[in-house]
Amino acid sequence: MRIRATVAAVSGALALSALVAPGAHAAGSDDHRADIAKVREAARAASGKTPFTGSTGSDGEPYELGLNFSNVVVNKGKPIVAGVSNQVTVPVSFEIKYTADVDITADDFFLDVELYRGSYDEPTGLLMGDDFPSCTAAGTQAAKCKGTIDVYPADELANADATTWKAMGTAIAFNGVDPADDDADLSKIGYVDQDMPNITSKLQRYSKLTVNAAPEPVKKGKTVTVTGKLTRADWETHTYRGYTGQSVKLQFRKKGSSTYTTLKTIKSDGSGNLKTTTKATVDGYFRYSFAGTSTTPAVSATGDYVDVR
Repeated sequence: MRIRATVAAVSGALALSALVAPGAHAAGSDDHRADIAKVREAARAASGKTPFTGSTGSDGEPYELGLNFSNVVVNKGKPIVAGVSNQVTVPVSFEIKYTADVDITADDFFLDVELYRGSYDEPTGLLMGDDFPSCTAAGTQAAKCKGTIDVYPADELANADATTWKAMGTAIAFNGVDPADDDADLSKIGYVDQDMPNITSKLQRYSKLTVNAAPEPVKKGKTVTVTGKLTRADWETHTYRGYTGQSVKLQFRKKGSSTYTTLKTIKSDGSGNLKTTTKATVDGYFRYSFAGTSTTPAVSATGDYVDVR
């Protein structure tokens, strides 16, 4: 099982609660996620602002860890596209620099880059990887790291999540302290979180597009009726529903050619359906092509061949 961190505003302070979701994630890592959430909450509540800015721990407050994130790249700069059920895993790479007192090889040191939606102080959602990133040394007190963002559309997404997400980095050194203990001294734990609002990634709803050209075969000069449907993932009903009012191009490719030519542009109706007519001239393939929107990726139907006689 896998612990997912979700956020909620509680009495004006950021609190994190662990939710269980499917995934191949070790129970030990689940515990670490919960521990990190606990320390993060303590650090942010103590500072009264974000990111945590305390220089030394006091009164059970985590101290500021000397570590910085840079060169974060999510999914090689491409949008993350999710359907209605299958898990989507995309790569994340980043670099870190840290002070001499930080031991990134310690068994109880953890770091992560996550995506958040909403404000940094009170995000409305978090996306993270099933496992923590791994890092390799890249000079003195520097490392290059690789991880993942794992998305479970059937469990954690709403349609409003199809938007731009921002990156944040978190690092924690437990230094032998177990935050689950009632008498744990959190001042011995090092913690830092870093907002990176300029590092963004779009999350999009997977799209589908169909086409059917009829009749087949058809006499030259006669009318060909081309129907189809544009749909996209609905993360709340977990089905593909019609994408309405969208401009879609009808395109044609002659037999033996590799290039499609746009014949006309029409709009999908209230159910996502498409229908138009054209004249049959030569053998070839008809298809619909959708350019995409900020929430939905581009898609083209597989061409439907019409034999003109």
